[in-house]
Amino acid sequence: MLRGYSPITQALLGTLFTWGSTAAGAALVIFIRGKQRKLLDASLGFAAGVMMAATYWSLLKPAIEMSKESKIYGNEGEYAFIPVGLGFFLGAAFVYGTDVLITTLGIQSPNVLLAMQSVGFYEQSTRRRPAGGIQRPTEAEETGTLYEDPGNELKNNQWRRILLLVVAITVHNIPEGLAVGVGFGAVGSSLSATFENARNLAIGIGIQNFPEGLAVSLPLQASGFSTLKSFWYGQLSGMVEPIAGILGAAGVSLAAPMLPYALSFAAGAMIYVVVDDIIPEAQQSGNGKLASWSSIVGFLVMMSLDVGLG
Repeated sequence: MLRGYSPITQALLGTLFTWGSTAAGAALVIFIRGKQRKLLDASLGFAAGVMMAATYWSLLKPAIEMSKESKIYGNEGEYAFIPVGLGFFLGAAFVYGTDVLITTLGIQSPNVLLAMQSVGFYEQSTRRRPAGGIQRPTEAEETGTLYEDPGNELKNNQWRRILLLVVAITVHNIPEGLAVGVGFGAVGSSLSATFENARNLAIGIGIQNFPEGLAVSLPLQASGFSTLKSFWYGQLSGMVEPIAGILGAAGVSLAAPMLPYALSFAAGAMIYVVVDDIIPEAQQSGNGKLASWSSIVGFLVMMSLDVGLG
């Protein structure tokens, strides 16, 4: 995130930072046990607050200003809400569509609940291999629906779940990388589309990626994955961001009229992730108030970054 470089290079540097923040957060699983649900919910709430603040100051506000200044949507920009609203809706629809696809593959959430899917595998494997004594056959065993070689089937199921986990986390983080890339690609297009705002967006997403990396690795560790594997899959959640960031920066550089749509698209995708995934997950284990206040703190941190560093 250095001045004087091309938007694509700046987007790459910015998203490498966000990826590194994800890896740093996931690395905390080495020191923190996976059953600390309060810490997980507080981390999710903080991430939600940061994302909401970044959505407005670094994405929607510049998109509205670009639409007004273009004079395409009314002499006074009175119809500037049209491209911004459409882009916002399409961004949310994009994430919704990926959620539907993921759900058809047997996964219910692209973030923390993904990890919880591995709990079923872990518990199933321990049931099939009792420590000792005679265990009453399950209904599936009585009806003869188990495979003849349960060991191979369990191994196949494990790899299938891991593959789905990686795919889902990858899809979940595309909007964040896209947002950083679009932010740098849009620099100079309006008064709000500045290098400082793009830099602050990358810093804000990096800040919220830190607890997000932990939010992925902690449940994996609790479900039976080793510490090393939990860290690996936690940091993997940010690996796609540099790719999405480069594509976002390249795309807006080639199509300036599409900037309001691209910025609002990234905003809609981020807000949908917050309200449909992160907040509900943080609220479901009895730590709702903690998660809510963590969201307030996260929002204030990101707002301060935008105002203070902008």
